[in-house]
Amino acid sequence: MTPLKAGDIAPKFSLPDQDGEEVNLTDFQGQRVLVYFYPKAMTPGCTVQACGLRDNMDDLKKAGVEVLGISTDKPEKLSRFAEKELLNFTLLSDENHQVCEQFGVWGEKSFMGKTYDGIHRISFLIDADGKIEHVFDDFKTSNHHDVVLNWLKEKRLMQSKTPGEEALARRLFYSHCLSRRPPNHPARHAPLL
Repeated sequence: MTPLKAGDIAPKFSLPDQDGEEVNLTDFQGQRVLVYFYPKAMTPGCTVQACGLRDNMDDLKKAGVEVLGISTDKPEKLSRFAEKELLNFTLLSDENHQVCEQFGVWGEKSFMGKTYDGIHRISFLIDADGKIEHVFDDFKTSNHHDVVLNWLKEKRLMQSKTPGEEALARRLFYSHCLSRRPPNHPARHAPLL
């Protein structure tokens, strides 16, 4: 398995989305696209990764980034996954793993002593001209979105928030966290910042 690298031209592909509609990479010509490959919809790690992207979609959009998630799951399963997790980006079905192979993310894996072929969790940021701008292959499912956003910030591709926007985001985050605590938890009634 040899994944594509930064500077390579991204393979053009057409795959069905979670609604069974064909989506072409060329539909995003002139835009930056994060194509992220994940092993299996509705599994713990893949759900954490997808929800992290969902929750940070505003920041990704501000950086001009569209998101496409690719797995070998059937469109019906992707539809259930998107609906259950309220995903706000497109999931694509590569049942025959042809696109996975083109990007070099299909290969031998091992789990609990068993060896099998499957998707390696790798993401590709494709620029407006269809060239791979960056490859993300060193992250945890829980921080994938942070790794992508930090790279965009380092490259100054993101618009920074004003102090007022930062304060509002912090207040919303803390109020959301506090509202999820059990009713008797002492921090539930803590003052907001």
